Amino acid sequence: MSTQTTRGRRRASVPTAELRTAHVPPQGRPRDSQREVRRRKGPLRQMAEFAAASGVGQKAGVALAVTGLVLTVTMPGTGALTATSESGQASSAVGTQPEIPASASATIDFSRAAVSTTADPDSRLKQLLSAQSVGSIQASSSKGTLGAPLDTLVASSPFGYRVNPITGAVGEFHRGQDFVAQCGTPVHAAAAGKVTFAGWHPYGGGNRVVVDHGNGLETTYNHLSAFNVKVGQAVSRGDVVALSGTTGASTGCHLHFEVMVNGDVVDPMGWL
Repeated sequence: MSTQTTRGRRRASVPTAELRTAHVPPQGRPRDSQREVRRRKGPLRQMAEFAAASGVGQKAGVALAVTGLVLTVTMPGTGALTATSESGQASSAVGTQPEIPASASATIDFSRAAVSTTADPDSRLKQLLSAQSVGSIQASSSKGTLGAPLDTLVASSPFGYRVNPITGAVGEFHRGQDFVAQCGTPVHAAAAGKVTFAGWHPYGGGNRVVVDHGNGLETTYNHLSAFNVKVGQAVSRGDVVALSGTTGASTGCHLHFEVMVNGDVVDPMGWL
C-alpha cells in the first residue's frame, strides 16, 4: 500500500525490496597463456609435436605419408620428424641435422644399415703374395702375416749362423727359429694351405710337416713327436698339424720352425 503526501507524492507503506547488484568480474582474471599459441597452430603441426614428444615419430611419419601430405624426415630413423603444412609453417622436434624430403608416394625405410669388419689374416697374406714377387717382399710388409705355430712363443736358438749345439762346430747355419716347447705340445699351422710332406726328414729334422701356402711360400715344422695331418690335406690357420718332440738332430724337446720363400729359407721372425 502507499499514501499520498501533501505535495501529491506517494509514499510506500511497506519496506522496498532490496535491489540486486550486478556481478562485476574481477579485473585480474588469469588467462590461458597457451590459448593463442594453440589457436595459431593447425592440427597438422599439433600432431607432429605430439609425435616428437611421445617418441612415436616413425608412426606419425607413416600416418602423414598416407594422407598425401609432403613430409620431411630427419635421419637417422629414430630422429625428429618435420611436417610442412599448407600454410608453409614447419615444425621440427630437434634440430640441426640434414633433412631429406620425401614425396607422398615414396617408401620410407627407418631401419639402419650396420657395417662391421673382421680382420682376415689369410686374406691379407694372399693379397701380399699376389701383389708382388714373394722373393721381393720386405719384412715391413710380411711382419705379422703368419700365425704363431705354438700357443706361447718362447724363442731359443735364432735363425742364422750359430755354434752347433751337438757338435760344437762354429759357423753352422741354422735354417729356422727354435721355440721352447715340452714334448707333446700342440703345433699349429701358421696359415691356410695344403700339406705337401708329413714324414721323416733325413737331414736332421726328424718327424717333419711341410705346408704349402701358395705363391712360393711354405712353412715347416720339425722334431715332431706325432703327426695330426697327412699329405694332400687342406689345413686352416691355427689347425693342429702335429705335436712337438725331440726327434732327429735334437738336444731336447722343442719346435724348429722354418719359413721358405721359393725354396730358400728366410728368417721366420720377419713373418710372425
